[in-house]
Amino acid sequence: MALCCRQLAAHGLIAGRDGNLSVRLGADRVLVTPSGFIKSLVTAADMVEVDLAGKPRQKSSRKPTSELDLHLRILRHRPDVQAVVHAHPPAATGFAVAGQAIPGNLLPELIFVVGPVPLVPFGMPGTPAGWRASSTRRGSLRRRARWVSRSR
Repeated sequence: MALCCRQLAAHGLIAGRDGNLSVRLGADRVLVTPSGFIKSLVTAADMVEVDLAGKPRQKSSRKPTSELDLHLRILRHRPDVQAVVHAHPPAATGFAVAGQAIPGNLLPELIFVVGPVPLVPFGMPGTPAGWRASSTRRGSLRRRARWVSRSR
C-alpha cells in the first residue's frame, strides 16, 4: 500500500494528504491508510488495521483515513472487492469543478475499460453527507465504483 501511495503521488493522482487506500485482508480485516499523513511518505508500519465496523484491531496512535466509512461501505456492499483507491486525478477534478460527468467516449481507455463516470452532488469528505452524495450512484458499484463529486 505504501508503494501504491508513492506511485499515485508520482503520477499526480494524489498530492499531500489527499487520497486514501484500503485493502481487504480477510473476512473482517481491512488495512487502510492513516489520516493526516502525506501519502508519498507513508510506510507499511503507518497503515491502520480495522474491522468492517471501523474499529481498530490494534492499539495505535494513528487514526484511519477520514474516508473510512466510504471504504467500508464499498467493501461491505461488494465482498468480491479486494481494494479501494480514492484518488484525485486532475482531469477528473476539472470535470467535477466544471459540473460535468466524464463521458464514456472521451478516450479509448474510457470506452474499453472504465465507461462513463457520473457526477454526484458534493458531500463534505469524511462525513455521512459525503457518502450520501455518492450513494445516489450506488448502482455503479455493480462493476467498478467510480464517480466524480462536484466541488462546492
